[in-house]
Amino acid sequence: MTSRHAHDDTRWELGPLTGPAVPRDHAVHSTPIPESSDLPPRLDAAVTALTELAGTTVSFIVRPDPESVTEARHFALSRLGEWGLPELADDVGLVVSELVTNALRHSGRAACGRPGDDVHREGVYDDPADPLGSAPSAIRLRLVHRKPWLLCGIMDSSPSAPRRKEPDYIAETGRGLHLVESFSVRWGWRTLAQGKVVWALFRSP
Repeated sequence: MTSRHAHDDTRWELGPLTGPAVPRDHAVHSTPIPESSDLPPRLDAAVTALTELAGTTVSFIVRPDPESVTEARHFALSRLGEWGLPELADDVGLVVSELVTNALRHSGRAACGRPGDDVHREGVYDDPADPLGSAPSAIRLRLVHRKPWLLCGIMDSSPSAPRRKEPDYIAETGRGLHLVESFSVRWGWRTLAQGKVVWALFRSP
């Protein structure tokens, strides 16, 4: 795995990050992340497509089960294989694992009904265009590929901003958002009608 955070590319019209930065020497236990605002048009449209299940976006419902982290990662990696993006597997797999873990930990219950209801193909569940559909507590993994870019999003029912903890490199937890930042080109979050989406952008070399 290699950090791709510094590999920005103006062809996506990424522009500068927005929102107040937290000084590196400002010691805080947990800091809310500012919501993404004034995104460049192409990135803004891609995040919208992600949340509305538009175009070529694929979706996976995450069950309220610790094993669902592995299932979500396998779903993402299988899509990368179909799209011919094996070089992104390590970075995307890590980021998906961290974001799904955070969503399961902080957003409450994950899914309504029995696991496996409404399956329309292996590993993919019915997912209406309404951002959180008829199951507002569901956690959803979304992926969209627009060569050479891959956009990944985790939607959950919690309206709370992601919070960045000061990293403890000895502890087994608390480093999630730092890893997301390190292994994606850019990341952020957006409020939805029922909850939020946390997204991360990757670029195929």
